[in-house]
Amino acid sequence: MCGIAGKLGAENGAEELIATLTHRGPDGVRVAQAKNASLAHARLSIIDLESGWQPLSAAGSTIIGNGEIYNYLELAREFGLQDKLKTGSDFEPLLHIYAQEGERAFARLRGMYAFCLIGGDGRTWLVRDPFGIKPLYVRADGDALAFASEPRAFGTAQAAPDALREVASLNYALGAQTAWPGVTRIAPGAVMEFKNGVLRQHNKRSAIPKAAPPPRDETAALDALDRVLEDSVRVHQRSDVPYGLFLSGGIDSATIATLMARLNERSVIAYTCGFDAPEARDERAAAERVARALNLDWRETLFTEEDFWAIAPQVAWAMDDPVADYACLPTYKLAAAAKDALTVVLTGEGGDELFAGYGRYRRALRPRWLGGRAAEPQTDDAASLAAWRAAGAAPRGLSSLQQAQWADIATWLPNDLLLKLDRCLMAHGLEGRTPFLDPEVAGFAFHLPDALKVNGRFGKYLLRKWLERHCPAAEPWAKKRGFTVPVGAWIAPRADELGTSLAQVESVRAACDAETVRTAFKDEALAARRWPLLFLGLWGRIHMDGETPDMALKSLIS
Repeated sequence: MCGIAGKLGAENGAEELIATLTHRGPDGVRVAQAKNASLAHARLSIIDLESGWQPLSAAGSTIIGNGEIYNYLELAREFGLQDKLKTGSDFEPLLHIYAQEGERAFARLRGMYAFCLIGGDGRTWLVRDPFGIKPLYVRADGDALAFASEPRAFGTAQAAPDALREVASLNYALGAQTAWPGVTRIAPGAVMEFKNGVLRQHNKRSAIPKAAPPPRDETAALDALDRVLEDSVRVHQRSDVPYGLFLSGGIDSATIATLMARLNERSVIAYTCGFDAPEARDERAAAERVARALNLDWRETLFTEEDFWAIAPQVAWAMDDPVADYACLPTYKLAAAAKDALTVVLTGEGGDELFAGYGRYRRALRPRWLGGRAAEPQTDDAASLAAWRAAGAAPRGLSSLQQAQWADIATWLPNDLLLKLDRCLMAHGLEGRTPFLDPEVAGFAFHLPDALKVNGRFGKYLLRKWLERHCPAAEPWAKKRGFTVPVGAWIAPRADELGTSLAQVESVRAACDAETVRTAFKDEALAARRWPLLFLGLWGRIHMDGETPDMALKSLIS
C-alpha cells in the first residue's frame, strides 16, 4: 500500500502533490516522467522489498499503483510470464497482460487497488477496485489532469454545504464532489481513460460478480463457504513483511482469526481495543476468549477519555475526505499500537454487508405491523436521505434483502467504513486488508438464498453456523450488540463551551445553522449530534483554516 500522485498531460507537478502524502509511503518517494506525464509514488514496502519500487515499467507500459493485486502469482502462471518478469512486484504481471489484452486485463484483477497505467499503445488509464477499498481523486488543470490518493494533495479545502451537511447527517459524504474545489472522487470500479485532455469512463466493474449455481443445501453451502473464505484469507496474507489482524468481539473478525490460525504455523498477532467506561461495549473479554481458543498472540489496548481528546483532532487530520464515524477513534488507536510490530493488518470489514448482519436488514424484511421499516439511515435531513436513496439504488431482479445490502455496498461501505480504514491505518504507515471484500467471497455470499443470510432473529446465519463448527469460543449465537464508543459521556462536561465555539466555525455553519448547533449541545435528547459537529469543527480548522490538530482543538476549548 502506498500513496500515488501525478499529472497527466504535463512534464512536472507530481513531486509537489506527493509531498503531502509521505505518511502513506514511509519507505521512500520516487518521481519519474513517462510519455507527457509526471508520476510520483510514496512506498510502503510490502511485496518484493528490494525491486518492487514504482513507477514500474515493463512490456512498453508504465504503472504507479496503491494497494495490492492478490492474484498476481496466478496471473503470472496463467500467462506464462515467469521468465519475463524482472521483479517480484504484484503490479508487474498486469503490464505484460495489458500488452496482450489491453483494457480487458483490468477485469482479471483480484485485489484492492487504485492505479495509473500509461500503456505502450499510447492510452492512459486510471482504475479503481470495485469495492472502493483504495481511494483516488482527480482535478482538471487546463488540458492536464492531476490525480492523488488523498484530496489534501490539492491544497486547501473550502466549505461545501452539500457534502458537509451529509457528514453531519449520515457521518459521510455521498457523490463525486469533495470539499476541495474541482476535486472529484473516481468511483469504485471505474475504468477511466484520459485522452485529449478529457477523462472518460469506459466501464464500471461491479463489486458483485454474477451469480454462480446456488449450493444444494446448507451442508454444501458450509463446505463451499469454508473453501472460499480460506482461499481469500490465504491470498490476503501474501506479504514479505509481518502481518496480523484486528480482533473485535464480533463474528467477522473471529472468522478471519480462525482461518489465519489454520493457515499459519506461528501464533498470529491480534490487537483489540477496549473502553473503560460504563456507556461503552468493551469487546476485550469476547476477543480474549477467541484468542485463547485459537492460540493467538493477543494484545489489548485501552481507549480512555484522555485518548479521546488527544486522538479526535488527529482523526480529523487523517480523514481529509471527512468521515464522522466514531469508530475512526479506536481504529486510529489500534493502528498506533500495531505499527511497531506489524506492517499488514487483516480486518473484518464487509462481513455485515455481504452476509446480512445488520439489524436493519431484518427489520426491512418484517411487515410494517411487526415493526418493519426500510433499511435506510435514520436522519431528519431530507436532502441527505434523498441523495442516499439515489446513490444506493439497486438494479432490478434483487430480493428486498439484496436491495438493502446493495445500497450499503454502494454508499456506507466505500464512503465510511473503507475510508476510515484507509486513512486511519495509512496515517501510521500500516496496510489494512479486507478478506471479505474479495470478488470470490462477494460472488458467493451476496447470491446466497436469503434464508442462509437471515434466519429468524439471526443475521449472518451461514457465517454463524460456520463459526459454530470451527470456533465455538466465538459464541456465534450470542445476541449481537452494536459497537459503541462513549463519545457522548466525554463531550458532555464541555458541551456548553463547545456549542458556543462550534457555532462560529465555518465548516460547521456550512452543515447547519448556528442555533441548531447550540441546541444540540444544550438538549440531551440531541446528544448524538455532538460528535459529528465536533468532528466537522476540528476538520474545518485543520483542512480549511490550516491549523495543526493541536491548534484546532485549542481553538474550540479553552
